[in-house]
Amino acid sequence: MVRSRTVELEGHIIDSGMMQRCFGVVMDLDGEFEVEEFRVGKHKDEESYARMTVSADDEETVRSILHELHQNGAHVPNPSDVALKPAPEDQVVPHGFYSTTNHPTQVRYDGEWLPVENIEMDCAVVIDPDERRAATKVLNAIEEGDLVVTDESGVRVAPPERPRGGGGPFGFMQGGVSSERPSESLIREIGETIAETKENGGKVLAVVGPALIHSGAGDDLARLVREGYIDMLSAGNGFAVHDIERGRYGTSLGMDIETLEHPRKGHKHHIYTISEVIRAGGIAAAVEDGLIEDGVMYECVENDVPYVLAGSIRDDGPLPDTITDAVEAQNAVREQAHEADLVLMLSTLLHSVAVGNCLPSTTRVVCVDINPATVTQLLDRGSAQAIGMVTDVGTFVPTLAETVLERASSN
Repeated sequence: MVRSRTVELEGHIIDSGMMQRCFGVVMDLDGEFEVEEFRVGKHKDEESYARMTVSADDEETVRSILHELHQNGAHVPNPSDVALKPAPEDQVVPHGFYSTTNHPTQVRYDGEWLPVENIEMDCAVVIDPDERRAATKVLNAIEEGDLVVTDESGVRVAPPERPRGGGGPFGFMQGGVSSERPSESLIREIGETIAETKENGGKVLAVVGPALIHSGAGDDLARLVREGYIDMLSAGNGFAVHDIERGRYGTSLGMDIETLEHPRKGHKHHIYTISEVIRAGGIAAAVEDGLIEDGVMYECVENDVPYVLAGSIRDDGPLPDTITDAVEAQNAVREQAHEADLVLMLSTLLHSVAVGNCLPSTTRVVCVDINPATVTQLLDRGSAQAIGMVTDVGTFVPTLAETVLERASSN
């Protein structure tokens, strides 16, 4: 027996690709659709509307189709209030709980649409009835008795729409990855975006890997920190060690940054560096003692730029500042991600993915890596406000710093 449901699409559903994606979902899942009403926005700021009936041979298939359509911004007409169930115990969610996307989301509670605060992917949504607020919670933060949203009834998702103007780095360049892009002009546009973000009171988060130091770009990133263009830093133990080693010995993982040679006993420099910072009591203490006199971490300490160093199983040492508890590190990264308005992901896959998982799809992201697969993987995680560059971070960061600081001096 054929089952059917009606869904609605609203907004710039044509040029954003929403309608096309929804049609594809229905066909890919062996369903059928019939467009009952279609109103096309005829002006730049005018939205379009479509109502269509989705049908399939069984109820389970219809539910699967509706789930996918919901993720793409479709919603059922005349929705009911959201369904809530209490969490049975700490860190345990009810069966059928709603798992979030990273797109802006609302839930209908007591006849009112509530925005879901701190939206990020793969979380539960908890409602506080006293405060009439809805917010995401990761599973390990769920407490017994939390009112958890279940199913998708009363939930609306609004994927970001493609800018119609197509201007700037987050316009025509978005969504694709290529090493053949006009790099200098794109870097210039990214620099303009960083400056505009700061001028508008926004915050810039840099997510960086050790290759940035190894490629010789550390001094230029340090300049951006010193001049106030980087508000937060997210990295691993390795980045901080390479940065401090470079200042102490002129090497990064034993290689001389200037000559690209490996000095005698240079392979021991990173472990010497770790030992010296541990002896001092941490990075800030080492700066105070004069042990660290330059570099990215030095500028972070001197300019009160908060940093998160998330540890891994392969870390040497680690440095005292490195957070070795994975959940604690996730929470620290999450706090930074929720504050960021623009994120620079520079040559680090693992830390960029970790931060990317915590970002709403509306946060602007720039991802730079020499490996096209890294850039593609990061941009495919759902953000419509992201651009990627396949290039050497050792070329990108100095050019970016020059662009940003030249703009500042000319104003």
